[in-house]
Amino acid sequence: MSFVLLSVICSVLVSVLLKLTRTWHIDVGQAIAWNYVVAAALTAILLRPRLDSLHMPGTPWLALLALGVLLPTIFLALAAAVRHAGIVRSDAAQRLSLVLSLLAAFVLFGEQLTFAKAAGMAIGLAALLCMVWRAGMATPGAGAATWFYPLLVFAGFGTIDILLKRVAAAGVPLGTSLLGMFALALLVATAMQLWRRARGTTRFTVRSAAGGLLLGLLNFGNILFYLRAHQALPQHPALVFTSMNIGVVALSAMVGLLLFRERLSSLNLAGVALVIPAIALLAAG
Repeated sequence: MSFVLLSVICSVLVSVLLKLTRTWHIDVGQAIAWNYVVAAALTAILLRPRLDSLHMPGTPWLALLALGVLLPTIFLALAAAVRHAGIVRSDAAQRLSLVLSLLAAFVLFGEQLTFAKAAGMAIGLAALLCMVWRAGMATPGAGAATWFYPLLVFAGFGTIDILLKRVAAAGVPLGTSLLGMFALALLVATAMQLWRRARGTTRFTVRSAAGGLLLGLLNFGNILFYLRAHQALPQHPALVFTSMNIGVVALSAMVGLLLFRERLSSLNLAGVALVIPAIALLAAG
């Protein structure tokens, strides 16, 4: 379970770093672009993917291209969610996005709906509603941003997971799909930053590059340790899945409330608490 703990820590530290970007004068867009440099390089070095599998007939290039666009844009949405709604709600919304991927599994991939999964999805949607309901109270003056960005994170990460399932169903190995996604995301993120630079809305800084390198290490560490946890416990995938998601929600709640003094209403806190039984039911089903 040490790999699960390391993955949880890396995941929450990603949100912490995004929370501190403004304080540390790090440009989020630039950091996200540099993050994919590190993620792609480490994937190539440590996972050693076989690129020839991308030349197979039936390679889902449309899904890979969609992931290349979605990954950097939803990362920006996550950064905005952390800034406006806080770490607690943002991480919980990201974890609850599995509700959308499960719905897609029933509708698109022919998976059987069980009572536990149906109950888990219902509780998960209730939790999401509780977390974003009147969320503007938590950050005075933030307005709609406090509920809009967590919902965008929820929808975006759910869509990414559905696309990942589509890529996996096509037989593309995990390491290969990760490298392809990271490389495409790097191209999209770099194009976005070059466009901003051409318009004079940003300037490239060493500080932002350093922040991006750290972000890439944490982002890839989250993925790597999660994969290692599944390799170490091959007979217990539900345990790894549940421990990872509940661990992220619990640790992010501690960090957000204790370290950043995030203000949550009683209804918001109830929503965060509901995330745990929702994930447990989804894993058990």
